[in-house]
Amino acid sequence: MVLSVSERTFTQEVLESPIPVLVNFEAPWCGLCRIIHPLLLQFQAQCGEEIKLVGVNADQNFKLSTTYRLKSLPTLLLIENGTIRHRLECFRGREDLRLALEDIKARYTSCPKIYKSSKTVDLECRSA
Repeated sequence: MVLSVSERTFTQEVLESPIPVLVNFEAPWCGLCRIIHPLLLQFQAQCGEEIKLVGVNADQNFKLSTTYRLKSLPTLLLIENGTIRHRLECFRGREDLRLALEDIKARYTSCPKIYKSSKTVDLECRSA
């Protein structure tokens, strides 16, 4: 389940968060927002406690929509220590978003190193 954040709780849940936060600006009428929701839930499950996922209803939180200069929905912002690190908007579809989320996951989650033999090192992230 995605934590719903408003203008009232944004500072505490996002800007002051000790871990990076992926903020999903969406709206109930947005078809693409509904289409990408399962991908975001999968991303959240894979990242566990290392990246927090929150949702913001752009229609109900106009100040946040204006502050972050939303041009289209959905817009995803990865915010770390109060600073925007990545901005994802105008993606062309699920595959486009999936690749961007994989990149974020690789950069912001710890990846255990698994040694297959004394000479070969497997540097791939494994998900359970």
